[in-house]
Amino acid sequence: MKLPRLRYADLLADLDRARSSGVLLGLDRTRAALERLGNPQRRAVTVQIAGTNGKGSAAAMTDAILRAAGLRTGLYTSPHLSRFTERIRVDGREADGDRLACLNQEIASTGIPLTYFEIATVLAFMTFAESDVDVVVAETGLGGRLDATTTTEPVATAITSIDWDHADVLGSTLAEIAAEKAGIAKAGVPLFLAPVAAEADAAIAAIAGRLGAPVRRLGVDFESWASAPALLGVHQSTNAAIAVELARAAAMAVGRNLGDAEIESGLREVRWPGRLEWVADDLLLDCAHNSEGAAALAAALDEMPRGRSRALLFGVVGGKPAANMLRILAPRFDAVFVTRSSSPRSVSAEVLRAILSSDVGAEATAISDPRDALAVARGRGYVGANGFVVGAGSTFLVGDLRAAVLGEARDPIPTSDPVSTVPR
Repeated sequence: MKLPRLRYADLLADLDRARSSGVLLGLDRTRAALERLGNPQRRAVTVQIAGTNGKGSAAAMTDAILRAAGLRTGLYTSPHLSRFTERIRVDGREADGDRLACLNQEIASTGIPLTYFEIATVLAFMTFAESDVDVVVAETGLGGRLDATTTTEPVATAITSIDWDHADVLGSTLAEIAAEKAGIAKAGVPLFLAPVAAEADAAIAAIAGRLGAPVRRLGVDFESWASAPALLGVHQSTNAAIAVELARAAAMAVGRNLGDAEIESGLREVRWPGRLEWVADDLLLDCAHNSEGAAALAAALDEMPRGRSRALLFGVVGGKPAANMLRILAPRFDAVFVTRSSSPRSVSAEVLRAILSSDVGAEATAISDPRDALAVARGRGYVGANGFVVGAGSTFLVGDLRAAVLGEARDPIPTSDPVSTVPR
């Protein structure tokens, strides 16, 4: 029987319903669905990237290098800023939403109930298989050992950083979190590792050793690339070094040797929205959504000249270390505005103002709508040659501000990855 053609909105509705199952880590459901669909994840050379922060940037740079070398790529990342289709890209172009809806019908026909992220992952592999890509660059969603992307058979893996995040799911110590992320390792497959805390390094080495994966450490087994990538921030040199090694491994697996000029071109041309991105001359956006991300943003700000005044526009979802993030960021600004993104998990502006006052000893202006908060900040002189605003603290906030300023199209049904426990 021929299935009726569906539209993108139908897919978004299905994804929204799937969110109700929350986070159900495990590989069995995804593997079973992929098996019934002909194992599309095996149709291309794949590299997989995990990490608390930086994995999306490293994925984007790996993809850019490979495309500069003339290879056809599939890039799978999460979360998205404005549209679900941002997560699945072929040769740098977003997937077609209507086509994803049709592929989702095929997934549903397997009869295997999947979570939101599992559906997204299978959709990505199906898209890449039918697009006949040479290489897939897959960013791990949550953790690694039990993440749906770990159903792949990569030729190289990487871990970009280890820090406290999603402790309720991954573990309460750096060693526990690192062990979960190291679960992406495969026998005989190199795992490229950025510098991490000693206890995290030891946990990764133990897991990789048990699985038979050789660990290649930045600064020991390979070095940073000589020139800086187009992405701003001193931390991006680490992500670029990881990207170069992953791209080399992927290219070699398809019978290519990358030249320095191709690597340089990819790093020069890479774009990764919402990561230290100037969307106007007075608005810098960064998805700094945890303490490590806040520290990276702070380091980038410290590199900038203090010729203009600065205002922080901050919003965060529940469960994030808001107080510590504000301790890191607030001293670097002349004014702080706290707000609430469109996410139902977002902490209210009034709560954030209270946190800033009690835990940081600083004052803030609380404005619930981020667009209004931006307008007020600009009205107080943080605009143009006089000053600028930095929007940070939440991917959702960055998505809201970016769409408002750039006129980005947004999904008619907003969806996002669920969490195991929704904070109130």
